[in-house]
Amino acid sequence: ISSIYVYDIEKRKPIKLTTVERHLEAPNWSIDNNYLLINSSGKLEKFDLSGNFLEYEDTGHLSMLNNDHGYSFDGKNLFFSTGILEIEGHSSFIYMKSLDDNSIELLTELTPSYWHGVSPDGNYIVYCAERNGEYDVYKLNIETKNEIRLTFNKGLDDGPEFSPDGKYIYYNSFKTNKMQIWRMHNDGSNQEQMTFDNYSNWFPHVSPKNDYAVVISYIEDQEQSHPFGRMVKLRLLNLTDKSIVDLTEPFYGGQGTINVPSWNPEGTKFAYVLYSLKDK
Repeated sequence: ISSIYVYDIEKRKPIKLTTVERHLEAPNWSIDNNYLLINSSGKLEKFDLSGNFLEYEDTGHLSMLNNDHGYSFDGKNLFFSTGILEIEGHSSFIYMKSLDDNSIELLTELTPSYWHGVSPDGNYIVYCAERNGEYDVYKLNIETKNEIRLTFNKGLDDGPEFSPDGKYIYYNSFKTNKMQIWRMHNDGSNQEQMTFDNYSNWFPHVSPKNDYAVVISYIEDQEQSHPFGRMVKLRLLNLTDKSIVDLTEPFYGGQGTINVPSWNPEGTKFAYVLYSLKDK
């Protein structure tokens, strides 16, 4: 059972939009403020802000989409990660769909690659990718398809997103043997730790106002994984002084709750998914 929520930052209040008896994951908020885009069974569904299902996003023959999808800052392109049926084992390639002409373009030749962010000027994507047995943060020039490795740490680096001014890339890293939030300059330099507690902290989503990031924190240490079905809470990280406050009580969630950017364009609300078990 999945419940779609919107969190109002100014009122410090979660608002439930709808509950459905199926598995929904990883909402994005549309740039025009009209709908949420949510993964369900490998496809992307649109829900209006009252929680009503609208339609599916057309992704052509691609129907094994995972949680990693989202819009460019100008709303003209949709990025998504998907497996390919013809490839044995687990795969994830990143595609870009133009919302002007509906054309779909493959961006990454290597797999697995998981989209997480795009630069404000629309020239680069950032993503988590496994290459030679190591998961690191990469960026790719959309025009040239040139892939650039940004992290070289032992252990997982994941969840990269550009700040709205393009200066920083925020991400989560296991480099201290605890999953914490970090940031670096957009060329990979000046890596700086942002959280310092005992939670497993994942997926920093920077507000369009560039003042805070919402973070999902696992109550118990999950080391380098972000499983579904654990107790988590959402917290607000101040990007200036690194202070962090709880937004929610602990709830049942994790993988699928808030994997990708889900702020509204004004930076006053964000969307997430909460889960519950069906009564037998």
